[in-house]
Amino acid sequence: MEATIVITIFVISYVFLLMDKINRALIAATGAALMVLFGIFSWDEALSSYVDWSTIALLFSMMVMITITQRTGIFEFIALWMIKKVSGRPVSLFFWIGILTAIGSALLDNVTTVLLLVPVLLHMIRQLNLKAFPYLVNVIISSNIGGTATMIGDPPNIMIGQAVPYLDFLDFIVHLAPIVIVIHAVTMMLLYMIFKRSLSKDNRMDQQLIESLNPADSLKKTPLLYQSITILTLTIVAFTLHGFLHIELTTIAIMSALLMLLISENDESSEVVFQKVEWTTLFFFVGLFVLVGGLEKAGIIDHIAYTFIDWTEGDSLTSSLVILWSAGILSGFVDNIPYVASMIPVIEEFQSFGVNPIDPLWWSLALGACLGGNGSLLGASANVVVAGIASTQGEKIPFIKFMFYGLIIVLISLAISSVYVVGRYFL
Repeated sequence: MEATIVITIFVISYVFLLMDKINRALIAATGAALMVLFGIFSWDEALSSYVDWSTIALLFSMMVMITITQRTGIFEFIALWMIKKVSGRPVSLFFWIGILTAIGSALLDNVTTVLLLVPVLLHMIRQLNLKAFPYLVNVIISSNIGGTATMIGDPPNIMIGQAVPYLDFLDFIVHLAPIVIVIHAVTMMLLYMIFKRSLSKDNRMDQQLIESLNPADSLKKTPLLYQSITILTLTIVAFTLHGFLHIELTTIAIMSALLMLLISENDESSEVVFQKVEWTTLFFFVGLFVLVGGLEKAGIIDHIAYTFIDWTEGDSLTSSLVILWSAGILSGFVDNIPYVASMIPVIEEFQSFGVNPIDPLWWSLALGACLGGNGSLLGASANVVVAGIASTQGEKIPFIKFMFYGLIIVLISLAISSVYVVGRYFL
């Protein structure tokens, strides 16, 4: 009975999200409240056991830093500088954005990358009078693909790295980065073919106007400019080195945000900064965590995961491919973080059954969960963040329209990954 109630609430909530007629945060919060109303768990249990407050705090902290940094004009400076670099050409901008997003998502986590990049991108799009949708899709998909390459790029990789002590930062790069480069190259060409008509339109700014642009004019050269850039730079470095520093990403982000709030208090009060935070996105995350938590509490995710053992009968090759494709498909519709959390003990069970080699199962899980996040706007944290920021600036990403393109990319990515896994680990 409990499972039936949970599935019903989740499906109804998902249908309303697909319809995209009501605010996402309101739908997620209502679904979460219904879970509590029907006794699936209490509010205390829901908020303490199933909401990933580290992710919420990380997002909030980055939003605070970006809000303050925006006042300095640095994002406008970067946008105008890039416009001059690409000479206002939509196609060049499209490829540069994809490459920068993928690299940034590999070096940082992909949520941080899109938080930093999307405000700049939207400013460039307005300057060039371009359609935002192709570029926003490019950012989302490139962030998830790029984040697959390293241990800190995407939350599923962080979880796998913490669960398997003998896999270190370099192992993730050696095993995942080569195929990620191939997948991103194929994906960029495919996206270009899909959006070629929109990108080929003569939307370029007048060349004389481009030449007259002076990016430095947009900078407000106050102490806050140098202070905020310094703090952001140190934050990025600390993110990259957090494994060596033994400091959690969330701790680094919170301390950086607090420091930036302190130094900017005279320029803009904390109350004003807090008003500009994307609260809708944060509340949507909380509601989504509770909704998926209901699936966990009812044992639905665990049940799905453990059926894989019966299907594969302990064969390493079959298990790797089943994990790759199941993680890839399901992660497009259920946030990949709880799914990976439920699959980690399953793979550990495989180990106890004598499945060998075991490492391909971990890499298959990482590839499937991270790449599968492109399947829908709910598939990964970065997707929701991009959609939230874009929505507040008047650029809505239709749920079903994105899912149409996203699923195509996921299927192609998983097919390429299958060839890679079989070729590298079993032939």
